[in-house]
Amino acid sequence: MERIKEYFKEIVDVDDDYWNIFFSKLVKRDFLKKSIILKAGQVENYLSFIEEGILRFYIIRENNDLTYEFSFDNEFSSSYDSFLNQSPSEYHVQVLADTTLWSITHADLQELYANTSIGNLLGRLAAEQLFMRKVKRELSLLNNTAEERYLKLFTDRPRLIKQIPLKYIASYIGVTPQALSRIRRRVS
Repeated sequence: MERIKEYFKEIVDVDDDYWNIFFSKLVKRDFLKKSIILKAGQVENYLSFIEEGILRFYIIRENNDLTYEFSFDNEFSSSYDSFLNQSPSEYHVQVLADTTLWSITHADLQELYANTSIGNLLGRLAAEQLFMRKVKRELSLLNNTAEERYLKLFTDRPRLIKQIPLKYIASYIGVTPQALSRIRRRVS
């Protein structure tokens, strides 16, 4: 829980009374590598902060999975559209490394919004982080070639390059594993 506090301390000053209320709503959830923590069709009930670990968001297709996002420690994570609307998720969330999450339920977050002034601020900041990652990804897909997207990972998300299997990186940048191999040969 201290990592969440440190994350927010860099952005906003929150008094200890609020932290006690906020922390009382959090649930620690541990998952082993390769676990599926949310399946398509299930409703996301948690907004989570990753204490440690890696999550992969993907859609299953006949020939291959389409990976569209990764989340690492010290980031917020959720099937956020499902969480907000309390509707079935259209994608799966998989654990790529043993992972510890500190999670708040939709109902508890709504209670914090309604009963604390700081709850709205913290919720907004978490939502903004998720939104900015999504926008950067979409703009990259629209404006950059596959090779440019791959090269940007080295500066924008270096942990992705170091910790994610190449087949998932290929899917994430929108190419086949064979095309990624050709890109890697060209840029090395």
